[in-house]
Amino acid sequence: MENKSLILHADALEREFKWLAEVLDTRLRLHFGGECLHARIEDIPAPDLMEDPSPYGVFVRRFRMTDAERIVLLIALAPHLRPQALDNFYIRNRVYDRGYSEFGGVAGTRHAGFIPTGETAIFVLAGTDMALRSRYFRLFDEEHYFFRENILRLDTPPADEPLLSGVLYPAPECVSYFQEAGATYIPGYSSQFPARQITTRLEWHDLILDAQTLTEVRDIQTWIAHYQQILVDWNLSRLLNAGYKALFYGPPGTGKSLTAALIGKEVGREVFRIDLSQVVSKYIGETEKNLAGIFDRASNSQWILFFDEADALFGKRSDTKDAKDRYANQEVAYLLQRIEDYAGVVILATNLKSNIDEAFLRRFHSVVYFPAPGPEQRKKLWQNMFSSPVRTAADIDWNHIAAKYEMTGGTILNVLRYCALQAVQRENPEINTEDILEGIKKELRKEGKHIIS
Repeated sequence: MENKSLILHADALEREFKWLAEVLDTRLRLHFGGECLHARIEDIPAPDLMEDPSPYGVFVRRFRMTDAERIVLLIALAPHLRPQALDNFYIRNRVYDRGYSEFGGVAGTRHAGFIPTGETAIFVLAGTDMALRSRYFRLFDEEHYFFRENILRLDTPPADEPLLSGVLYPAPECVSYFQEAGATYIPGYSSQFPARQITTRLEWHDLILDAQTLTEVRDIQTWIAHYQQILVDWNLSRLLNAGYKALFYGPPGTGKSLTAALIGKEVGREVFRIDLSQVVSKYIGETEKNLAGIFDRASNSQWILFFDEADALFGKRSDTKDAKDRYANQEVAYLLQRIEDYAGVVILATNLKSNIDEAFLRRFHSVVYFPAPGPEQRKKLWQNMFSSPVRTAADIDWNHIAAKYEMTGGTILNVLRYCALQAVQRENPEINTEDILEGIKKELRKEGKHIIS
């Protein structure tokens, strides 16, 4: 079935690029006064995709794309899927011994082919017809679904240069979708995208939460599953936006990160932990730029954005005493606006709720407290983590250990790692009480505490 989908997808793209080749050839013939079968680009029939089952056909129908929009999309995709498709634009102007200005385009650093700009697309659609150019210019408006849905981007050109001189490029998600027949793109960590996907092999029964905490977490899942019904069917979109913002707070190791990963796992959405060390910059405007890149990439993907140790970005604003304070407060205001506008789920995590600016707190839909586990919860954590296939001695008193040592799930995991290291070195690799107590001592020493005999 998968091979059939790939074949259908490749066939659809092949027909599309064949059509684009005819469109480009016609535009150049019309421009230079050559013989031509068609008097207008609009007269060239596009491939019929009304019943096409391929991912490409589904995509075109989803957005009810016009022929002009399909041409712009193909031009943007060409360097990635069919680099030679734009080679005709390398024709040189013999009078000036350079390329033709009306073709637009730029040369890549490593890519040998022609990289289109907005001017390239406008030329193909309209030639030098000023009325048509004005008509098609709207395709590059930020309100057009190309940009609103993060399908295409028109790069911002250098200062004082024409808007259409910006490079026209498809979003990585879009390229992945067309290269791999509908595959979901998962960006890798980079300076341009300082976030990492977090996943887990654990399940909800592995996470021991307070009943009230679990109820509030379930509310987030319910919103993700039913927000369209609430907004559309109940006609509440005029009062509520699609986004959901939650704050997780509580001591380290109480399951905040794991909960975010489990929510994503259950609702089928990718979760990305934002690396704040790469986002926050001392240079004016850089923090906003870094965050804009993350939110722009996430806007059409329904990702869950997880800001761990969020105090670094979402901390309390200071009194404005100098320019530095003013810019810092502007950063917070910018963050607030981007979170407000984001149609997906944003989760912030902090150890102390009091560190978060009140302007943010008022806008959270959920403020969820993750308390340190009590004795019964600790017992479940110990037993869950040290259960089969982990081999443990039969005489371990879990009631005593859970009642005596106040530890979080994250700390108990560290004890398990220590115990496994000790047991694996023995002829009989079984974890015993002595291993556990020594592991507890090790963890308490990290916190400057001493074990009570």
